This record gives sequence, structure tokens and C-alpha cells, in this order.
Amino acid sequence: MTQTSPDPRQGAEFDPVHIGLVSISDRASSGVYADQGLPALREWLDRALLNPVRYTERLIPDVRATIAETLRELVDVAGCQLVLTTGGTGPAPRDVTPEATIDVADKLMPGFGEEMRRISLNFVPTAILSRQVAVIRKTCLIINLPGQPKSIRETLEGVRDGAGAVTVKGVFAAVPYCIDLIGGPYLESDPAVCAAFRPKSALRPQR
Repeated sequence: MTQTSPDPRQGAEFDPVHIGLVSISDRASSGVYADQGLPALREWLDRALLNPVRYTERLIPDVRATIAETLRELVDVAGCQLVLTTGGTGPAPRDVTPEATIDVADKLMPGFGEEMRRISLNFVPTAILSRQVAVIRKTCLIINLPGQPKSIRETLEGVRDGAGAVTVKGVFAAVPYCIDLIGGPYLESDPAVCAAFRPKSALRPQR
């Protein structure tokens, strides 16, 4: 499945961003059941980002060469500045998303995977079985996320207490500054969803 859709929001004062979303599942890509990964990613990003966003989406099977080819196409041809994948990060024989992601990497960003597992351990002990990685290819950040919509939200957004206050920040808090450093657009987020962190020297003047 291939879908490219413009975001309807008009945010001319914010940098536009092109984000690639990839759901990796043998059964969903073959039509056995409806894919939940792409809608979950898009829904969270629509809440979190203030920037006008253009999405390019792919739904593909758990095939290492296909995953790597898709990531290369999204970065090298489509020009995505951020790519998020979901699915294929466990220990099962068909789970090859991390290997395919490393295949296209210019640089590894191990802190993302470490923190994703730490966050998920607040919810389930089997988080140690997850093998998500993050890499940089050219001027794009690629991050593997879990396969379940609930886990996607928790990983990106962080851990909240009973009153809704964030007690452990999600990994997306570090994404905007990382994209700054590799030459991408200035991402701005809704702090009620996920407050982005930048050092004071990297902040733009408040609008």
C-alpha cells in the first residue's frame, strides 16, 4: 500500500515537515486483517506536532530486503526528514526490521532503543524482548517503534501518573533537536502531548 496525503492544517509560521510512516506486517500487508500501525502513528503525530505535516505511508511484509528498499526510497527519493516504522522488532524468525534499518544506516543512534525499552518496562516485563533501533540516513532520522498502538503512544509520549503528569519522558522529546542537528526542519510540539527539549542556545524566539 502506498499513500501520500497532505496535512490539512495551515501552519505557515511553522516549518513544513515530510514524515514517512512504515507498517511492517506479513498479515496486514496481505489483507488478513486491517493495519493498525499507520493510523496509530498518524493520529499521535497529528496531536503532537504543530508543524504542517505531509505523510508518505507504506504497508509492507516482513522481508528484510523490502524493508531496506522502502527506507531508502523514503529518504533518498521521497525526501522524508523523519521516518517511523512499526512492527517486526521482536525475536521471532520473521522479525527483521532492526536488521533492515541498520542495513541503510549512516549512523546508529543507540540511545533511542535503550530508552524505548526502559519506558516499556514500566508497563510489561517482556519489553526486554524488543529490539528497536534508530539510525540516521543522510539528513533523516529513522526510528523503529513497537507494533501495538498503545505501545507506540507510550514509547513516544512517555509514562504518566494517575493525574496525567509525565513521570518519564517519551523518546519523541529528543526527536526535534536531533533533526535540528542533522539539518532538518524545526519541529515544534504541543507540550500537552510531548514537550520537545532543546538547549537554550538552540531555541527559536517564541512566537
